[in-house]
Amino acid sequence: MIIKKLKVLNFKKFSNLEIDFKENMNVIIGDNESGKSSILSAINLVLSGSRHKVEALGLDSLFNNNCIATFFENKQYELLPEMTIELFFEGLNDEEFYGKNNSLNSNHFGVSLICKPIQECSKEIVEILNSNNDNFPFEYYSISFLKFKGTPYFGYSRKFKHILLDNSNINNEYATNQYIKNLYNSSVSSSEKNNHLFEYRNYKRIFKEKVLDDLNKKNEQGKYEFSIKNNTTSNLESDLTITEDNVDLQNRGKGRQCFIKTEFALQKNENELDFILLEEPENHLSHTHMYNLVERLNESKNKQLFIATHSNMISSRLDLRNSILLNNNSEITINLSNLSESTAKFFIKSPSNNILEFVLSPKVILVEGDAEYILFEKFFETITNEKIQNTNVHIISVGGTSFKRYMEVANLLNIKTAIIRDNDGDYKKNCVDNYVSYLSENTNIFYEEYNDFSTFEISIYNYNKEICDTLFSKRLRTRSVQKYMLDEKTESAYELLSEKGEELNIPEYIVNAISWLIKD
Repeated sequence: MIIKKLKVLNFKKFSNLEIDFKENMNVIIGDNESGKSSILSAINLVLSGSRHKVEALGLDSLFNNNCIATFFENKQYELLPEMTIELFFEGLNDEEFYGKNNSLNSNHFGVSLICKPIQECSKEIVEILNSNNDNFPFEYYSISFLKFKGTPYFGYSRKFKHILLDNSNINNEYATNQYIKNLYNSSVSSSEKNNHLFEYRNYKRIFKEKVLDDLNKKNEQGKYEFSIKNNTTSNLESDLTITEDNVDLQNRGKGRQCFIKTEFALQKNENELDFILLEEPENHLSHTHMYNLVERLNESKNKQLFIATHSNMISSRLDLRNSILLNNNSEITINLSNLSESTAKFFIKSPSNNILEFVLSPKVILVEGDAEYILFEKFFETITNEKIQNTNVHIISVGGTSFKRYMEVANLLNIKTAIIRDNDGDYKKNCVDNYVSYLSENTNIFYEEYNDFSTFEISIYNYNKEICDTLFSKRLRTRSVQKYMLDEKTESAYELLSEKGEELNIPEYIVNAISWLIKD
């Protein structure tokens, strides 16, 4: 059983969204406020089938703000918006969930959350709308869960076994308790749970009778006794915890808590959990623990994973072809399933990459090394009279051997990318012929056409001889200034920026690159 498709209407930031999922791993990538958490929340709400969860969150926080604002432009009862979330399944094999009661109006297996005005309350709603205030009638909306057959779905049937792990709330004791409770409930059958609750209550009774009895006998009045709490806030589910080596989960460090929660959920066998939703699993994790977490995620079987992340390591090492990219300014999602296997494997094995920053950027300058990276921000400011952080352009340093990999991604995602490359003594061979099949309207490569200016440092020196000689020559005895700049690339670039940044002449190919990139 897998979730094949999610469709939402007027939910949180999405007025209309449709996403197709892969059967095992789905890595949801996006900038802040792009809707990653909203997608996990949508899946979680429908799978839970819990009206209480929806009410606890509040319809006013779940409805799309734009649809509410649009409604108030012409307040009419017939124009009241509805909110729906639909999950389409494959492998569900339960005819109760099969039918046409979905937005596609065709037979599928699935379940929906539908929030719409209560017809019986139409008179009260109209009175509210005719008033002069802009109060939206959320209180007069129904909350229902329906199978695609058209019959009600109730979460307590536990048809779908899932868990949401939100590591961004690691300090929240309530969230941790809910995690333990949800994981326990996904691990036991109804009869097992009833037996556990009975036995736990019985042990409390025995403790009172055997341990507290002597204390209560000291009470001369006999009217009041010490006892053990036994209510909805103090029962087996509220008292359960998870331990590692006999140490309570909540007494572990934040990073270890994140890792234990995720690993413990992944260990549950195929009959205990169908779906795992992970919100920022990288939170509080060291590099080593994150690497171990990625290994555990890759080893997970018989569960469908939905992972929202900001981590380069997680997004690349879980295979970019499993990625779902969210755009901040639209409701279009993009996947990289067409990425070549060799490029996907390259980023899995790449020791250090900035692929997440790259795929989330509309315009990028790719440079080969630290020296270029240090100076390029100043070059950009000089040419455009604008600080780069105020634009939608990003400068990323990658190894020159990686350019083709990034260009393939850029062409798939329509990321405008300018590559700055050394000609290494033969511009035609290294910069023209080498990339001819990768160039497009979105990707272009810029280089010195004079072969003697074979590297960035040599080009900078020849455009700024007087500045470089004045700045560096006094300290040199055996090396030339140009040789020093080649030997000490990062240090010399930093000194040029610090001491002479405002005076530097910019090589023509760099001017051309920046001018091409910023041109719409």
